[in-house]
Amino acid sequence: MYILGFLASYGLTVYQMRKGPGPGVTKEAVDDLFFYLIIGLIVGARLGYALFYNFSFYIQKPLEVFMVWHGGMSFHGGLAGALIAGIIVIIRKRLPFRATTDLIIPTAPIGICLGRLGNFINGELFGQPATVPWAMVFPQGGPVPRHPSQLYEAFFEGLVLFIILWFYKDKKKRNGDVFAMFLILYGFFRTFCEFFRLPDVQLGYVLGPFSMGQILSLIMAAIGMFLKFWLFPYLEKRRC
Repeated sequence: MYILGFLASYGLTVYQMRKGPGPGVTKEAVDDLFFYLIIGLIVGARLGYALFYNFSFYIQKPLEVFMVWHGGMSFHGGLAGALIAGIIVIIRKRLPFRATTDLIIPTAPIGICLGRLGNFINGELFGQPATVPWAMVFPQGGPVPRHPSQLYEAFFEGLVLFIILWFYKDKKKRNGDVFAMFLILYGFFRTFCEFFRLPDVQLGYVLGPFSMGQILSLIMAAIGMFLKFWLFPYLEKRRC
């Protein structure tokens, strides 16, 4: 699913560049950027999981961090890793940061959707016990029917978010707005969907009724609102 997600993201990014005038980004730059984004995402996702979701285990067995086949990847860590890798490439190649992120970020929900479908196929990250007609029994969740929360997340964080961003990118007011909207909407969609999802066994709820994923998502949404409603307008005024 990771591979399919990156292929879809790359293809849609190249399609946007062919469709109309680009933001000063060449295809060669995009090729290099995606290579490092893949590395940054995988490393960040693994380190993020170790740091936020199972720190006590990995601090005792640090070599387990390298054993990715044992499972354990964090979206928020992956986003941070991809962002750091992207910033490095953007600076080295002197690319326009906000325009470049706006070019790539609308394609990210496709990878998110595929990732959640992968969770569903694996029968992992399932939901709370439920009595709704579409509740499902997951092999790892015992005999109790549960919310297929992976499908909820695939729909909202993936399909719905993709549709919104894909059309919003042509109507944005300023560069960077699409990236900010991604942070805001993903944060709220993830927070909503996680009310139906069973929290990680080793963590449970970490702040009242909120899971670690919800806390990180709310922080993510807050950063997005800061960028969209203060920082980016401020930078535009400075340019004028």
